[in-house]
Amino acid sequence: MKTIKSILSWVVPILIGLIIALLVRSFIFEIVRVDGTSMEPNLVNNERVFVMKQDKIKHLSVIVFDAYGADPEAAPGTEYVKRVIGMPGDKISYKDGNLYVNNKLVPQKFINSYQKTNGTAIGAEANEWTLASVAKARGWGNNPETVPAGEYFVMGDHRSVSNDSRYWGFVKKSEVMGVVKVPFWGSSSAKKNVNNRTGDY
Repeated sequence: MKTIKSILSWVVPILIGLIIALLVRSFIFEIVRVDGTSMEPNLVNNERVFVMKQDKIKHLSVIVFDAYGADPEAAPGTEYVKRVIGMPGDKISYKDGNLYVNNKLVPQKFINSYQKTNGTAIGAEANEWTLASVAKARGWGNNPETVPAGEYFVMGDHRSVSNDSRYWGFVKKSEVMGVVKVPFWGSSSAKKNVNNRTGDY
């Protein structure tokens, strides 16, 4: 009897801890690794960030989502990290080097002027970048993209390498894991441009 009690005295706390950890990961937050360079300069390859499951998604929120089903080339279980440019019902357009949502200029304070104009537009770079030709065929930059109900238009901050909504369309709300937050050990610029750069247009 003492042996059973002794075993239970350390097994039960471990089980409770595992259950709490599972609940936290499922409903509150988890830590994920950024894979790739599409969110540079704000998030870099292999960086660890928090994903908050209950945070409200706003314009310019950075989100993690299941890319399988959104991007035709994504394998099952593939997760992308991108920034929300368009909310349901928004009209997205690009003109004269500027990005617009519902005909309102998007400030894009999270990237510099060079990064805004080199990679966001589709034009001369189409000959250099295969994905750009796909975007051009879809009419990006010529006709506004209207975001369907329950979906989002997303883009990577590193526009010239990001595979995003310009090429394969929209992200369903049901596929979103949560909103990215840079932890306290992250850079001050990343925290400013990821954690605080939401809803400012």
